[in-house]
Amino acid sequence: MNPTTRRVLQAVLYEVGAIAFVGPVLGFAFGKPASSTFLLAVVLSTIALCWNYVFNALFERWESRQVVKGRSFARRLAHGTGFEGGLTILLVPVMAFWLETTFLTAFVANLGLLALFFFYAIGYTWAFDKIFGLPQSALATR
Repeated sequence: MNPTTRRVLQAVLYEVGAIAFVGPVLGFAFGKPASSTFLLAVVLSTIALCWNYVFNALFERWESRQVVKGRSFARRLAHGTGFEGGLTILLVPVMAFWLETTFLTAFVANLGLLALFFFYAIGYTWAFDKIFGLPQSALATR
């Protein structure tokens, strides 16, 4: 699978799971109508989808220049940390505005989601690699 197709497929499938989870959780946590928090989940996932594509392109560019190939646990941990850290910076202002709350409250809510999605991202990427194979950037060169 070419890198662009792989990144798009990986990101879209990831976000489908995210929308199904985040909408109801935010509605419950903030006492907001499901229609509002589902729409917020779509907005957050759209932002995350764009970030996913950009981040994975940058990560794979970095990864392709590494001497040691493959995706060790440490490399997967770095991937998850970089992705979720950048996403937090992007999402907190949107959440604060949409949920009519403070940046601190939105940040704390995002930390809760971050904790869950950190493990989801690592597990999802592992499963995606098992099903679709490693990207070219992680394969040993001949």
